[in-house]
Amino acid sequence: MDHDTTTPQPSPRTPLAGRIALVAGATRGAGRALAVELGRAGATVYVTGRTTREHVSEVGRATETIEETAELVTAAGGAGIAVPTDHLDEERVRALVGRVDREQGRLDILVNDLWGGEHLTAGSVFGRKTWETPLADGLRILELGVRSHVITAALALPLLIRSDAPLHVEVTDGTARSNRRYRENLYYDLAKTAPLRIAFGLGRELAEYGGTAVAVTPGFLRSEQMLAHFGVTEDNWRDAIARVPDFAIAESPHYLARGVAALAADPDRAARWNGRSTSSGELARVYGVRDVDGSRPDAWAYLEDVRYAGKEGSADDYR
Repeated sequence: MDHDTTTPQPSPRTPLAGRIALVAGATRGAGRALAVELGRAGATVYVTGRTTREHVSEVGRATETIEETAELVTAAGGAGIAVPTDHLDEERVRALVGRVDREQGRLDILVNDLWGGEHLTAGSVFGRKTWETPLADGLRILELGVRSHVITAALALPLLIRSDAPLHVEVTDGTARSNRRYRENLYYDLAKTAPLRIAFGLGRELAEYGGTAVAVTPGFLRSEQMLAHFGVTEDNWRDAIARVPDFAIAESPHYLARGVAALAADPDRAARWNGRSTSSGELARVYGVRDVDGSRPDAWAYLEDVRYAGKEGSADDYR
């Protein structure tokens, strides 16, 4: 069978045409949106996760699957390819990388959005001292939030450095500046600080290949899980503000994703971002992107100024 070997060419609407991306942890939330927005920019996107139409991960949500994510990528204009992968299983990750190698020969963009620990943090972590936290839960948090990232990076980077402009993105919760504060629990603090150091270290290692490593964070994310937790939808999310005032600064997953897609298309990204951490709000300012409702929220600035510094202001002032 003959195959079309024409390489898509970048254009203003599809600046990532011809680029190959892997979004590790793309079942839902920021990972799903990142995959979709990279696809909208023209990329071929491999999407991974543990929840499929036949299997539900420990997160316990069957409503989002990696197959659906791949379909959304394709519908947005890219090419979505779903590969069920547990990123704590080294052999599964090796097989994933091997498949990308066979089918594409290289990788241009690697996004580490691996987590899936909300069911642990909600019930047994926040508000507890380290010695009060069930050890099994704490260690699982480190598996999901640190070990999975390291395994994926270590096994995929040899393919990434074949690119003429490698980009490695670590997705976490908080920037280096915001995470100078203790994140309420030792295990969670370690899990959300480690990706910052991964990006910093890989920035040094990728520099000689013309590459960029950056850590990114959303603000108060209106993920599927968060909306369900507050009993609202994307259409009526503001109804939750009366119970959770800080939700007024919330953002959709596509806000961060649009910023990362713009960063990925930036020819000067290494000089701007290599080894650094940044937020959805900062990316929006730099690249002029907006959230799905047309706003430009900056949750971390709001928390820094209003909650911690006691400055007068409301969430509307930071949108």
